[in-house]
Amino acid sequence: MKTQQIALAALFISLSAIGGMVKIPLGIASIALDAMPALVAALFLAAPLAGFIAAAGHLLSAMFGGMPLGPFHLLIAAEMFAIVWLFAKLHQGGKVWLKWGVFIIGNGILAALPFYFLLSPAFFYASVPGLLLAASINAAVAALVSPFVVQVAKRFA
Repeated sequence: MKTQQIALAALFISLSAIGGMVKIPLGIASIALDAMPALVAALFLAAPLAGFIAAAGHLLSAMFGGMPLGPFHLLIAAEMFAIVWLFAKLHQGGKVWLKWGVFIIGNGILAALPFYFLLSPAFFYASVPGLLLAASINAAVAALVSPFVVQVAKRFA
């Protein structure tokens, strides 16, 4: 791995930490912008590294929030890794529109599915609307800033 990739990953993890501090309470869940930097990182970095940024961003966001789900946050971090890894693979494959839908459905519904069985159906149904909103906001912000980030990156390339 190149030094430049490590530095970019550190930068995006730092941005995820900052985004994780932005908490908007929403019922059982809260909206944070911790996933948005990982989505932007998928434009520049390999899929595993973008996934790692998402996992680290979630864990940092959870720590700032007091780790309300305890060790379940490790499961969520693994889910975030997989979702952003798939997002990055779709981006690399030129599936520009599909990647956003996959991220929103994956993060907003599929990632909550294990909690239907691990905690309760009520927890699942209560958390999905907030998670869908959070995933949509993270995706929308990433989609809005990505063209500007790409323009800036071209100047330094």
